[in-house]
Parts: sequence; C-alpha cells; structure tokens
Amino acid sequence: MSRVWRELPSRFPAVELDHFVIMPNHVHGLLWIADAPEPRRESLGAIVGAFKSLAAREVNALLKRKGSLWQRNYYERIVRNEAEVNAIRRYIDENPLRWALDAENPER
Repeated sequence: MSRVWRELPSRFPAVELDHFVIMPNHVHGLLWIADAPEPRRESLGAIVGAFKSLAAREVNALLKRKGSLWQRNYYERIVRNEAEVNAIRRYIDENPLRWALDAENPER
C-alpha cells in the first residue's frame, strides 16, 4: 500500500506527497495538489479513488482474496497555514502510538 502512495505522483504529476501512515484499520495521508493547466487538473476525489482502487488490488492479491477493502468516501481537510500543516504531520506521525488506546482496537 505504501508503494501505491509513493507512485501517485507518476499517475498525477500535480501531486506532491507529504506524511503518510498505515494503521491497522485506516490510513492517513497528507498531499499537495499544485496548480496545473485546466485540462490536466485532477480532483482530490480522482486521486483518492485511484489510491483506494490500486491499494485494494494490491492487498487483495497479497491476501489471495476478492472483495471490498475500503469504506465509502473519505475525510478531507483543506490546510490553511503552516501551523495546521505541522499539527497534521504530528498527528500522522503519532497516530500509531495511540493505537493501543483506540476504541476500534480489538486488543484494547
């Protein structure tokens, strides 16, 4: 799945990747979409859709299974300033440390 994340800019040249983490039941990713000429402008929905589709194929192949991997939709947030960017990066970096306390952790 991390390979799929790293390869997004080759599929979407206006995308610049930032922090990313794979959790047991979800992922967090921070990316930037640069201004591009109108015919090459990609939507966040197209980028996330490609990531989810390619990652699902990869995971299903590894697990030798078929079927859905992702919930519908995704959560997005427009980052307005450097303080927000740094807070989001810190959240992504520290999220694995909080898994032991997560209500969805079956071992909790």
